[in-house]
Amino acid sequence: MASLILTVIGPDRPGLVRALAQSVAAHGGSWLESRMARLAGQFAGIVLVEAPETLLAELHALENEGLRIVVHPGEISPGTSSGERLAVEVVGNDRPGIVRDVARVLAAHGVNIEELTTGVVSGSFSGETLFKATAFVRAPNAAAVAAIRAGLEFLGNEMMVDIRPAEDASPSE
Repeated sequence: MASLILTVIGPDRPGLVRALAQSVAAHGGSWLESRMARLAGQFAGIVLVEAPETLLAELHALENEGLRIVVHPGEISPGTSSGERLAVEVVGNDRPGIVRDVARVLAAHGVNIEELTTGVVSGSFSGETLFKATAFVRAPNAAAVAAIRAGLEFLGNEMMVDIRPAEDASPSE
């Protein structure tokens, strides 16, 4: 068995996850972890599986159904990241470059992004477009946590920043 990371993209339609899961199961593989979403009419996902390399031929057959699948070797290493795992939520007025700026603040303080979800929503009172990001990160120390809070709040006067232990938040918030 090999640890494989599959990146998948194709026009969204019912049955795509079923087809992929069926292929993995048919080869005796295990579906270990995934992140999937519909974006602009496309289905996109990343999946970690443990399966024999014979799965690769069947995955290429799924490309005939409109899915583009890229396979990368992976390694299963539970809990090897160091530092405190935190949930960071940022909400503020949307503007070009905001994801770049948020990522720059995190990287400048040695904070590793493990999971990032972003989107835009309409402000409940103003109707303005608001940017919202939720990130699960690893911070090397308490000083880094204080520095990223200050750095993120500096990005905008109206920016709201919430940083809490990751166990107090779920990835689907």
